[in-house]
Amino acid sequence: MAEQKKRIALFAASFDPLTNGHLDLIHRAERAFDEIVVAVAQNVDKKGGTFSLEERLSMLRDVLGQDPKVRVQSFSGLVVDFAEELGATAIVRGLRAMSDFEYEFEMALMNRHLKPEVEVLFMMTSLEFLYVSSSRLKELTMFGADIDEFVPPEVAKRLKEKLTGS
Repeated sequence: MAEQKKRIALFAASFDPLTNGHLDLIHRAERAFDEIVVAVAQNVDKKGGTFSLEERLSMLRDVLGQDPKVRVQSFSGLVVDFAEELGATAIVRGLRAMSDFEYEFEMALMNRHLKPEVEVLFMMTSLEFLYVSSSRLKELTMFGADIDEFVPPEVAKRLKEKLTGS
């Protein structure tokens, strides 16, 4: 009997910061794949950012480090090239709203053109995370609102320290 190839999915984002919405997608994707590579994109569109690449990787490893089906790393360049390098058969993308879909659909079509062997899998966000975004959480934190229900404790602590100095 031929050995079955490991099913690897890539979930790439800026993770600035990691949210419970991201974690929800990662854990749901684990049901369909043998391994999820959670990759921090060194995004050319998002200059700077709140957290450095090293800080984002550290937070991801703190939260996901004990999960045997998850590997955390960073990459630069095209996501489809990185997926191919990993041997990933799919790129997982989360959708919250129609605006997400329009952007992601266009990107998926370009990725399909570049690497037709790599599928793009859209996953709808769970209802409790529909309105959660990294930029919204940063704003809430700066105004002193409690964000504990939206991010892991390690992330809430680091976000508060970074944005309010406390």
